[in-house]
Amino acid sequence: MEILINLVGLFIIAFIVWWFWIFKKQSEAHVEGNLLDIVVDSGVYEPSVIHVKAGEPVTLRFIRKDSSPCAEKVLFDGLDISADLSVGTPYDLTFTPEKKGEFEFTCQMAMYRGKLIVE
Repeated sequence: MEILINLVGLFIIAFIVWWFWIFKKQSEAHVEGNLLDIVVDSGVYEPSVIHVKAGEPVTLRFIRKDSSPCAEKVLFDGLDISADLSVGTPYDLTFTPEKKGEFEFTCQMAMYRGKLIVE
C-alpha cells in the first residue's frame, strides 16, 4: 500500500511539472492594426506567441477568465511592463515596443507563459 501511495504521489508531481513547465500549448498571432485580444484561462495565454512591429504602438487586451491567483498579474521580461488583471474585466495594455527581439511574458509565478516577438 505504501508503494502505491508513493507511485501516485510521483505521478502527480510529474504531471504538475509537465503541465506547468514542459507542456507548451502555443498559438501564434500577428497584431493586425494595433489591437489583439489575449485570453487568460486554464493555465495559458491564448494566443501565447505574439508578433508585433517595432516602433508601432500596440494594445494587448488581456481578458482574464481564470480566477487563480497566479493569473492576476502579467509581467513582460526585459520591457519593464506589468499589469494587474481582474477576472471578467478586459485590461488594455498599450505600449510602443522600441527594440527588436523576443520577450517572455508570464504571470508572477512564471506558470503562465507567452512570448512577444518584436520584428
